[in-house]
Amino acid sequence: MRNDQHAQPSLLGASRLPTVRDMARWRREHGPSGAPGAPRRGRAAEYREVACRTALNRVKGMPFAWTLNPYRGCTHGCHFCFARRYQPQLEMNPGNEFSSVILVKVNFPEVLRRELHGKPRPGERAAFGTATDPYQPIEGSYRLTRRTLEALIERPMRIDLVTRSPLIVRDTDLLAELSHKVACTVSFSVPTTDETAWRRLEPGTAHPLQRLRALRTLAAAGVETGVLMAPVVPGISSARAKLEATVRAIADHGARFVGAGLLRLEGGTRTHFLDFLAGEHPDLLAGYRRLYAGRHPAAAYAARIQSLLDDLRAKHGLERRPREPRAPEGRAAAAGQPAWRQRRLGLTDQVGRAS
Repeated sequence: MRNDQHAQPSLLGASRLPTVRDMARWRREHGPSGAPGAPRRGRAAEYREVACRTALNRVKGMPFAWTLNPYRGCTHGCHFCFARRYQPQLEMNPGNEFSSVILVKVNFPEVLRRELHGKPRPGERAAFGTATDPYQPIEGSYRLTRRTLEALIERPMRIDLVTRSPLIVRDTDLLAELSHKVACTVSFSVPTTDETAWRRLEPGTAHPLQRLRALRTLAAAGVETGVLMAPVVPGISSARAKLEATVRAIADHGARFVGAGLLRLEGGTRTHFLDFLAGEHPDLLAGYRRLYAGRHPAAAYAARIQSLLDDLRAKHGLERRPREPRAPEGRAAAAGQPAWRQRRLGLTDQVGRAS
């Protein structure tokens, strides 16, 4: 899919794709009137093709050194999404525009191919999908995530990919191949399997059990898979029965690990989520203002929930995090072994801010 290039001069004065920075400047100068020539597709979202200057984005203070985000904005529209806080960087609001204005970095795989020759050092990790879901519905048309995986197979780099979408099973072949070359982890975001909580909190996502079935498919193909059960949302998905049902379903579908964390509220995410509560759960609003004096919930409450989650992990035989990968020489030494032998050696059990 390509935009009508005749519409571009009204934005740039030249017939070329804008960059993310160009889009932010347009919004700052002209306000929330949309971008010229941007088509609308599913869920009435506006899709704007942009050209990125960099694909690998350096980060500090995290377990990974780089991030990869071929899209900005996400039609999943999860009300708790931490990435909403980044919207002001694009001169967009963290509410409806987060899920209705999507920037598509059409040259992302090509830029990544160039950068993989010089930017990352051996052993450095990239988190794939930190500011948006790389498998949100528009990926079915653009295939930027699939082409990104092809680039990573050509020049392998350790990645941790996070998604809420079963569309990822389309790329099982590439993820399995990458897992044989370098540590690769896929984490499915499944905050809860409770039907009511899912429908209210994650309006644009696939059913949680669809995600878990996708996890089982990848695990069967030898990809290190688990779940990020985050965020746990106080008063909506935090009841013990809901937490245990979710952990049980995760274990039953073959996940190796389940990470978990409580809702964090800061910046635009805080603003949007409290507005959501005011409309959908007004009875919880006063309690949230007390519980969330800062970005994190009160320490005593957080400790109680984490202790409960630790007990549930132990009960259902799940680890807290992915296992560490074998050394590269171990993988190389076993290259050419049959698939069953590679699994026994651990080759298929690897661990794995947007520009």
